[in-house]
Amino acid sequence: MPDLPVSPIRHDGAIVIGGGPAGLMAAEMLAAQGVSVEVYDAMPSVGRKFLMAGRGGMNITHAEAADAFLGRYGARVDRIAPLLETFGADKLRAWVHDLGIDTFVGSSGRVFPTDMKAAPLLRAWLHRLREAGVGIHTRHRWIGFADAVDGWHVLRFASRDGEIEVQARAVVLALGGGSWARLGSDGAWLPMLAARGVDVAPLQPANCGFDIAWSELLRTRHAGEPVKAVAMDVTLDDGTTLHRQGEFVISESGIEGSLVYALSAPIRDLITAHGSATITLDLAPGRSAEAVAAEVAHPRGSRSVSSHLQSRLGITGVKASLLREVLSKEAMHDPVALAAAIKALPLRLERARPIDEVISTAGGVRFEAMNDQLMLTALPGVFCAGEMLDWEAPTGGYLLTACFASGRVAGAGAGHYLRG
Repeated sequence: MPDLPVSPIRHDGAIVIGGGPAGLMAAEMLAAQGVSVEVYDAMPSVGRKFLMAGRGGMNITHAEAADAFLGRYGARVDRIAPLLETFGADKLRAWVHDLGIDTFVGSSGRVFPTDMKAAPLLRAWLHRLREAGVGIHTRHRWIGFADAVDGWHVLRFASRDGEIEVQARAVVLALGGGSWARLGSDGAWLPMLAARGVDVAPLQPANCGFDIAWSELLRTRHAGEPVKAVAMDVTLDDGTTLHRQGEFVISESGIEGSLVYALSAPIRDLITAHGSATITLDLAPGRSAEAVAAEVAHPRGSRSVSSHLQSRLGITGVKASLLREVLSKEAMHDPVALAAAIKALPLRLERARPIDEVISTAGGVRFEAMNDQLMLTALPGVFCAGEMLDWEAPTGGYLLTACFASGRVAGAGAGHYLRG
């Protein structure tokens, strides 16, 4: 006997697809307006990428001044600013406190829970959502739209019991970007929305490492080793030079780490435009070029160049290896060339790392495809939030803050839509 078709599930309230920070915040906002909310997520549990981000210390937001904070959002600052006016860093921190989680500001200005962990925060949040009546359905992977029925959106899901259809008048999509597919963010939603007339930008790596053609010697000796107390410069096509100081890590394939991530967007764009990008490293950022030149030119007697650099400038280990990686033997023995390289060592970056292994992605649903409440103009009643929107920011709490804020705006907008 053939299986009978499964009747569609109809939700009189709203559904949220995606159980990350943006989706859960949208659900909280809907529930606060008295709307019945059901959250659907593809993974066995919600908040998996959130928990992964907190493994090294849950960086919730940043305590720097508002103008500097906004400046972290680059070309999309005008679109992100209204979201943060609704729910910025201070309000996010107060919201965390309201969950019973204390926070502190680290030496870098980053804000963390006192215990540095993401799990207690997520548990407290999920308890509050369930107390508010929010339903959570895991192992439900969204696979697209079916034709609308009498003004109701029809969503198709692959579940353990086979394909099901869910109907709702208001939908919040919070499906993440394209990185860390094993945690649920695979970018599979992009062609589904494009097929429905939604204006989307291709996904690109963000907060990513880059490949460099290291020699086998450097790769074998230094892969995994940090390069500390350095500055990095990248010059844009208009002649502007961006400068950051910090540290990064030598990887098997190139470079990664916080200093690289801070400049990854312009580096990526230069590689897209020209096929490669060249950055310069200042291996002695605390000394002027003149001081470095004087130390290098100081007579070294019978000492080797390596011993001379170590005694005069403290350059040893991985920094010395980077100099030998780039400079010829003749240049290493030329005081003028060596001093210049210490202050501006060029590294040619060939490509960004693959999307699935980067921290976040740029691209996604363009803001021009939505109204101020983040509702898609091509699909009235469907709202978008989180990393699936076309914006990017460096690590340091900026990504998470904007995800929370966009979820809050989308959830409020969906509630307003239902009331209207």
